[in-house]
Amino acid sequence: MSIKSPQTLIAESLKSVKTISPAEALKMSNENKCNLIDIRDEPELEKQGRIENAFHISRGLLEFSIHPDSAYVQNNKIDLNKELVLFCAAGGRSALAAKTLNEMGYKNVSHVDGGFGLMKQSGFKTKT
Repeated sequence: MSIKSPQTLIAESLKSVKTISPAEALKMSNENKCNLIDIRDEPELEKQGRIENAFHISRGLLEFSIHPDSAYVQNNKIDLNKELVLFCAAGGRSALAAKTLNEMGYKNVSHVDGGFGLMKQSGFKTKT
């Protein structure tokens, strides 16, 4: 039996998903051209803070919450016509999640290289 490592899965995902820099994500966010989606878990947000204007959908609930018919999309007014820009702590989980959203049929999906750590250093406003 051959089991792939998480690193292998991430490397494979990176070949097929769109990766953007924190600067590109910030520009898109400032121009209101995307939905920033933080897929980190709640304890990470409590410990490290949040990016202002980002939606929070933990990785474990992403496929259920991002579906057009979901209460989350309907109630939080996520605009599925805009780019879905995913980020996590460093970029691994968001690469895997972007690949999953592509498999669901979403075309306008990207993930932020370096995740929350680099975003904080690149001008994103954070809150606790």
